[in-house]
Amino acid sequence: MNTIDGGKQGAGGRRRRGKRWVKLLAAIVVALAAIIVITPFFVNADTFRPLLEREISSAVGRKVTLGHLSFSLLTGSLTANTIRVADNPAFQTGPFLQAQALKIRVSVGDLLLRRRLNVQSFVAESPVIRLISNRRGIWNFSTLGQAGSSGAPASGDPAGSVSNAVIGALHIQNGTVMVSSIPAAGEPFVYRNVNIVIHNLSYQQAMPFSLSADLPGRGRVRLTGRAGPLNRQNTIATPLDARLSIQHFDPVKAGVLPASEGIAMLADATARAHSDGKRLTGSGRVSAADWRFSPGGSPAPQPLQIDFQASENLPAASAAAPATIQVQQLAVHAGGVNALVTGSLRGGGQAYELGLNLAAPNVPIEALEAFLPAFGIRLPSGSRLQGGTLNANLAIRGTTTAPIISGPIALANTRLAGFDLGSQIQGLQLLRSMSAATEIRALRAQLQTNLATTQLTGLFADLPAIGTMTGNGSLTSAGGLHFHLLAKLAVAANQAATRLGGFAGSLLHTVASEGVPLLVTGNASHPQIRADVNALAPGGKKSNPLGALKKLLKH
Repeated sequence: MNTIDGGKQGAGGRRRRGKRWVKLLAAIVVALAAIIVITPFFVNADTFRPLLEREISSAVGRKVTLGHLSFSLLTGSLTANTIRVADNPAFQTGPFLQAQALKIRVSVGDLLLRRRLNVQSFVAESPVIRLISNRRGIWNFSTLGQAGSSGAPASGDPAGSVSNAVIGALHIQNGTVMVSSIPAAGEPFVYRNVNIVIHNLSYQQAMPFSLSADLPGRGRVRLTGRAGPLNRQNTIATPLDARLSIQHFDPVKAGVLPASEGIAMLADATARAHSDGKRLTGSGRVSAADWRFSPGGSPAPQPLQIDFQASENLPAASAAAPATIQVQQLAVHAGGVNALVTGSLRGGGQAYELGLNLAAPNVPIEALEAFLPAFGIRLPSGSRLQGGTLNANLAIRGTTTAPIISGPIALANTRLAGFDLGSQIQGLQLLRSMSAATEIRALRAQLQTNLATTQLTGLFADLPAIGTMTGNGSLTSAGGLHFHLLAKLAVAANQAATRLGGFAGSLLHTVASEGVPLLVTGNASHPQIRADVNALAPGGKKSNPLGALKKLLKH
């Protein structure tokens, strides 16, 4: 019995001790909760605001203004209800960055026990950041971090200050970045849902970072790599090694190009960039689908692929000369069409000055034909090009928003099947070749296009079944034609002269060899070609023997 009673007492004692531990733990939890709740009332976080403003201003190189500060023991952070970072006044009077909340994670022990700020990370929520470039290619962020540019008195960089410390991370969450230029060139380019993470934020070492953002039209951009140590005199000169990825970029919906220019595409791109602080180099590939380069154009049936290599000598933050990007190679591929672009781009912002050259040697014309509608060029209805090659050596000038392309083009040994040029010349029915195609031994011209109108000057065409044609004219982006040509119809005239015989045949041969003026109007799909036979006889005298010849030519 005693043994049983002793066992019962032992079990009861354990239950009582267990209840005491539960009560003790509950008391500890209640005490901790009370500390978490009441601590912020005893910590006046706002007293740290002048110190934080001074330290962040010194680190950023711009005047920084914080709103009211509150402290949370649970998250171990200070929260400013607003933050505003001033911009370089040479670019704008508004803020460079503005956000409704900035969370600053700190060491709680240092804050409560030593009344000292030991910052571990920054989190800016839904900030708006404005990036601006001037005509020389200098950006408003290039002077970030410059000593003394904040206007705040030097703090002496005390130990543990933001300027000297290695901050664990900087987060920008759900931000908006607006990119523009001065003078303004259209609406700002806007990135939304911008998320940036920079680890080990410091002026003394390289920092891993990642950036992602949404583009208008369901596009997406991602940039990852390492940057640093930060150059406090010129942020642009900070060493960099990064990889870029862009998906579904629509330049019209993004606001980079106006819809009126007729340039459209959906592009994906991958690239790698490297900078040693003095020279930035980049290489990558762009793949564009549904592309066209004319207001009257239609989407190309095959994608366009561009492989590029480019570099830039990084300018000083106060450089007087415009930035220059050297294009070592820009190889363009589409189907069997290949071209190479080299040269440079100067300036900055949303419109660079172009100094590029395009070489397209021995391009198969049948491969090129499929892409002509993308440039707003259409062949006569029911016709198609067969065989031959194109050679072009073009200069690309103007700006990225208003390019001008000019230079010589030459076609050789092709034929326009399904179109008989001789039978289409109104007023010269007697010279009808009755052929099912127009053979083209050679066609040369000097081209100049500004995407709205294409001018062809010095045009020369060698047509084996007809003769030669020379002249000038224009083609609008909508396909409208207006050409003045002189047709020396020696071949066709010889055939007709043989049929006529005698004096009329001899006269026909002489007149047609000297040239018949032609006017080409209508559009590329349905050209209207008319011969000015009246111009064959000076003064149009009825007594002239050419009068009878004109009648023959018009029959």
